[in-house]
Amino acid sequence: MSTPGRPKGEYRSAQHEGTPVSPPGRPEGDVRSARHDGSAVRAAPAGPTYAEAARDALADAMAADARVVVLGEDVGRGGIFGQYAGLQARFGPERVVDTPISEATIAGAGVGLALAGCRPVVELRVVDFALCAMDEIANQAAKNRYMFGGQGRVPMVLRMPGGIWSASAAQHSQSMEAWFAHLPGLVVVAPSSAADNAALLRQAIACDDPVAYLEHKELWAHRDADSAGHAPAVLGQARVCHRGDDLTIVSWSRQLHWALEAAEALADQGVRAEVIDLATLWPWDRDTVLASAARTGRLLVTHEAVQVAGFGAEIAASAAEAVGCKVRRAGAPRIPVGYAPTLEEAARVRPAAIVAAALELLR
Repeated sequence: MSTPGRPKGEYRSAQHEGTPVSPPGRPEGDVRSARHDGSAVRAAPAGPTYAEAARDALADAMAADARVVVLGEDVGRGGIFGQYAGLQARFGPERVVDTPISEATIAGAGVGLALAGCRPVVELRVVDFALCAMDEIANQAAKNRYMFGGQGRVPMVLRMPGGIWSASAAQHSQSMEAWFAHLPGLVVVAPSSAADNAALLRQAIACDDPVAYLEHKELWAHRDADSAGHAPAVLGQARVCHRGDDLTIVSWSRQLHWALEAAEALADQGVRAEVIDLATLWPWDRDTVLASAARTGRLLVTHEAVQVAGFGAEIAASAAEAVGCKVRRAGAPRIPVGYAPTLEEAARVRPAAIVAAALELLR
């Protein structure tokens, strides 16, 4: 049966309908973060969840600037992950606008609002659905500033949660950051923590260019273990989360947490890995990544997306060209994400796979 407010045939289980879900293999509240001294830590969770932090940042932006508006499916009832909870009651349906189920219409309306002087936050539910809006994103939002000589700007945030969504199969589990990084005119962001989600969303809303904002579908319940231990994230700047001298590991979004687990496992074998959270994929922080890769002499990029033509290839190639380091990638196989747990597992790049790739790089 269909859920209320959803067309017949489009079903979601209770965990998908506004209840955040902890990442597979990690109990809720058992999260990894990073201390200001760069060492990975495990601590009791505190502070807002990934979803709450973003909601609060958005509420602050809306309170400070009447030009900030939200539009998308289900935003009035709080969004399917609870990331808009209470905003329509506070700001009214004129600023938190429920739309028809038409991604092209939602994105196109966002472009128009931005060109007219607003700062729209466009909710596309999951990145997989954004494919229906790609003409508006690629040919209108991304190119308007260039094609009209800067006369028009599109300060629009496109919230498109990405990554594997447990038990949701191939059409709801894609990681498509490389698609958006390939488009001139777009800023691309993929936050890994609650604190960074809040800080980067604020900056994305303030940005005068369109931002592909790729939260992870399975980080909504994440609470930072030590959110006070580092400075707020800055758009375009990476962060060193774990210090090391033997190799550099670069990642982003949920995959960063598994990269940190891999770094701990490597430390047990006497390998000191430096882990960098890229956070902004475009413009990416070349200075931080290349400086680390030049010092360690080895670079491993790991991401949840398919390894073939993934954004990791851009980072690896850039490092090899610039500093001559050894490079390796650890990404997903080029397969659709299956519904059956065994097939879904085949698409995940878990810490053991990252450790294996790192050890191969060290040979």
